Amino acid sequence: MKNILTALLFCFLLSSVDAQDITGKWKGLLKMQGMELNLYFNIMKKGGDYSATLDVPKQGATGIEVTAIILEDATLNISVGGLGIAYSGMVKNDTLIKGEFKQMSMLLPLDLKKVTDEATVLIRPQTPRPPFPYQEEKITFRNTKDQITLAGTLTLPRELTDFPTVVLISGSGPQNRNSEIFGHQPFWVIADHLTRRGIGVLRFDERGVGDSEGNFSAATSVDFAEDVHAAVRYLKSRKDISNGEIGLIGHSEGGAIAPMVASDPGTVDFIILLAGPGLPGKELMLLQKSVIEKASGLPAPMIERGQVVMGGAYDKIIRTNDQATTLKDSLTAYFRTSYNNLMPEDQLDAITNQLSSPWMVNFIQHDPAPILAKVTVPVLALNGEKDLQVPAQENLTAIETALNNGENATFSTKIFPGLNHLFQSCETGLVNEYGALEETFSEDVLKEITEWIQKL
Repeated sequence: MKNILTALLFCFLLSSVDAQDITGKWKGLLKMQGMELNLYFNIMKKGGDYSATLDVPKQGATGIEVTAIILEDATLNISVGGLGIAYSGMVKNDTLIKGEFKQMSMLLPLDLKKVTDEATVLIRPQTPRPPFPYQEEKITFRNTKDQITLAGTLTLPRELTDFPTVVLISGSGPQNRNSEIFGHQPFWVIADHLTRRGIGVLRFDERGVGDSEGNFSAATSVDFAEDVHAAVRYLKSRKDISNGEIGLIGHSEGGAIAPMVASDPGTVDFIILLAGPGLPGKELMLLQKSVIEKASGLPAPMIERGQVVMGGAYDKIIRTNDQATTLKDSLTAYFRTSYNNLMPEDQLDAITNQLSSPWMVNFIQHDPAPILAKVTVPVLALNGEKDLQVPAQENLTAIETALNNGENATFSTKIFPGLNHLFQSCETGLVNEYGALEETFSEDVLKEITEWIQKL
């Protein structure tokens, strides 16, 4: 009788679990390295299958696709493949799931509670709102060298016949025409500000992104420079802007691409570098790693060890003439030796894939100085004082040296206090602040850009 009652009770518990409703919004507080981060899983069910999205409001990320979600025997497993995130939890009742969050080698406790009255709304006051006092046109142009069509938006001032026009060049990673990141759309903010003040702006989806053709993952900065060349040729073909000056505004990697294009005589009339690199790729990456880790509170011996290990990896990349697969194998063996076979395989695979990609190899091998020395048109180079990705002083000094070596007579540099890599007013400059900040792009920097162009 006791066994029968136990079996009946077990069946009852199972049926109770199966009857629980896990659809809805679930909130969890992730605590790591002194930081707190709210995560939201939005779980839906259609037929017998679950689907979900992930929101991280503090980082400006919403609607991240969950690649797998399974509920089995009261255990919920969620995977977000693109970010290397996995969550496993026990469904306690309709309002509580107790579990663990994993990303790469990091494993942290994370309990989820169902919420009904919280909206993950991002506050972005600078995002432009219609009506707009200028002409806005969806356009396409052709990169004839690589046989791809790129799509973008052209904004032009009304009732003007002779005005400057700029092409916006985005930073690393696949970016759409608004250079959207963490819910911010800085290129839209820049375009709106400039066009309202009589400056035309072309911004476009990078190859393989949005409405543009091409393969982003196989491209390097040299390929992206060809896309910018195509954008400039398109602007010069238009009768309504052909009388005005044409310039480039590049952010981050875009600040390395702009000089590549401008070094070709007669292509453009001026360039603006926003957090553009002046140091060679290896030096920049090691400096970036060091300052970010220091700002994150990592111990000095760990930072120093990372400099040695990654410096050795970058040296391999600089020396390589091999195919990516051969380089990947070489880097895999190097990291296994460097870390005494203690690096987890998923982490090892992720880092060697990244370092052996065409873009990364080109970036590490690239030195901006010889190209900057060939730029004879006016240059404005701006950085934020708290930029941890392209540290201001070191990179602006290198840019100034290269331009002086090339005897460029018309250039100006400036560091803005308290601004990060995205030119937001910030506290630390760390990436985890980007999405939490409401400001998209400093008004002071927008004013500086506008006035400099207008004085040319």
